[in-house]
Amino acid sequence: MARTTNRWIVLSVLCLALFVVALDATVLYVALPALTEDMQPTAVEALWIVDTYSLVIAGVLLTTGTLADRFGRDRMLIAGFAVFGAASAAVAFAPNPAVLIGARALLGVGGAMIMPPTLSIIRDVFTNPRERSTAVGIWSSVAAGGAAVGPIIGGFLLEHYWWGSVFLINVPVMAVGIVLGWWLLPRSRDPHPGRWDAPSALISLVGILGVVYGVKKVGYYGLFDPRVFVPLILGALLLVWFVRRQLRLPTPLLDMSLFTQRAFSTAAGCAILATFGLVGVEMFLAQYFQYVLGDSPLEAGFRLLPAMLAAMLSAPLTGAIIHRYGPRAAVVLGFAAISMSFALFSYEGRDASGWLIAFILVGMGSGAAVALTASSDTIITVAPRAKAGAAAAVDETSYELGIGLGVAVLGSLMSELYSNRLGDVPGVSGEDLDDAQESIGNAAHVADSLPARLADPLMSAAQEAFTSSLMTTMAASAAILALAALLAGVLFPRK
Repeated sequence: MARTTNRWIVLSVLCLALFVVALDATVLYVALPALTEDMQPTAVEALWIVDTYSLVIAGVLLTTGTLADRFGRDRMLIAGFAVFGAASAAVAFAPNPAVLIGARALLGVGGAMIMPPTLSIIRDVFTNPRERSTAVGIWSSVAAGGAAVGPIIGGFLLEHYWWGSVFLINVPVMAVGIVLGWWLLPRSRDPHPGRWDAPSALISLVGILGVVYGVKKVGYYGLFDPRVFVPLILGALLLVWFVRRQLRLPTPLLDMSLFTQRAFSTAAGCAILATFGLVGVEMFLAQYFQYVLGDSPLEAGFRLLPAMLAAMLSAPLTGAIIHRYGPRAAVVLGFAAISMSFALFSYEGRDASGWLIAFILVGMGSGAAVALTASSDTIITVAPRAKAGAAAAVDETSYELGIGLGVAVLGSLMSELYSNRLGDVPGVSGEDLDDAQESIGNAAHVADSLPARLADPLMSAAQEAFTSSLMTTMAASAAILALAALLAGVLFPRK
């Protein structure tokens, strides 16, 4: 069948793959308590169980994106289906934490093999700019949908089966993906790839891993802890070496001239800022709903749904905004919506009704979807079709870096504010208070071990400290996103 005839069917196959990867990124948080109770990992092992997947994805994206350009984006995607399915089965039946961490790393490799080809094939198949913008919007919508339903599907499965079931559901979906991909996906590759530079791939892998790991751990250890600044500095130096090497190679792994195009570099920066603001704040909102408003984890997941549903509905409409007003207007509109939502929550959130919270979440989700969709569409449109895989890898890496920065920067701010604002509680020992000042989750754990006459005042003080800190963090995030909207208006080309 002709490529033009099948482009929407091709999009459905790509979206199936992306949905599962997005779902898997959030489902672990629901399964973690049951997994921890079953395997009894150490604190360090538990940290690696959570972090390995996203770290490996961030590090491998550029390598898989450029390999897809060279050997075929369709082939890379189908291979990614196989790796992701096999790794999911290995995670589900892992006998101990060490095997689980290794399987999660392999799952990250599979995810990195899937993500860039889904976007780069869209670039290759949809030659009409308006249709391509719509397709990228649907692609973004599916990613938001997968992330939204992950905790809900996970919660349902955990009520009936063991924790491994939340990963095992990936296996049949990936098997279907292999069959559909082999049958329906068109050949898509760079017709003149040149020599693939393996040393550049290794340098970028280690450099990105170092930077992303360091950024993720700032909130845990502080910037000046050797466990943070050593990987940060080494990673940054390796990336400088990587850039210098690309500038000298006749056929570089990543064409650095892309970043000299203002639209490309600005769009990548906007992708970082959009995820920076949204993901960091969503993490605190989930804690706020559970520890302050008293929701269960599943109830908190449902309460966050308006943001995800708004993102799903808004992303496909972004194409119309881009077509009529240009990508700059879409990005500025998205940032402004997020900023105003954060500002409203910081002002009204303490006494907000459920309906007002839902309205604010709709603003956050729709704003992020519009900004991210416009950024992704610009990145793959500006890049040559032959280098669509590398461009898609830059887009996905920007997203992962934004998540890390959001958790690190906003997490550090939130943690510092909360610790300073949780003062002495009469009757609570200094040791228990120190533990409670680490996080509101720790405060709840300490309160469970205390008699009611001490537990209630401690939790009341912790809830007040957390709420006031959240409002301040929201206000700071609103200011950052307002500045981002202004910068996007100045730097982003209109067309």
